[in-house]
Amino acid sequence: MPAAGRPRRTRTARIARKLAVAGTSVAVLALPLIGATSASAATPTVATASSLGYADNLDGWIRASLQVMAEHGIPGTYDGIYRNIIRESSGNPAAINLWDSNAAAGTPSKGLLQVIDPTFLAYHVDGTSWDPYDPLANITAACNYAAARYGSIDNVFGAY
Repeated sequence: MPAAGRPRRTRTARIARKLAVAGTSVAVLALPLIGATSASAATPTVATASSLGYADNLDGWIRASLQVMAEHGIPGTYDGIYRNIIRESSGNPAAINLWDSNAAAGTPSKGLLQVIDPTFLAYHVDGTSWDPYDPLANITAACNYAAARYGSIDNVFGAY
């Protein structure tokens, strides 16, 4: 505390106070300049099966993913996705593999299409959740990976 007994104001606090006195609209415009974070920024919309008009079930998740995939030029069909989901997780979006070599290395496979975190992050598709257990995000990222590696999820007939 300074000798005068009043707490010292930081530069940011002084600027914010001056801007508040000048008017709210000026302060709002200047927030990014004084360190405001995502609280002042618009939150991006994340697609879900429901937000795209589909049911919140396996059929809806696949159909919603096919819509997002089409928007991003990612190939794949309903049958190819469904076949791989049933083999990988039996349709359980919370599935996690804790016993294979990926799990032993500390990166278990997760979600409907059993994607490991590094693959999910590398092939994540904009507009979907960053949660690897989110059905739409998991399917879409896995199909994006399969397209890059095999040409399409339709060409995957075993563990990938």
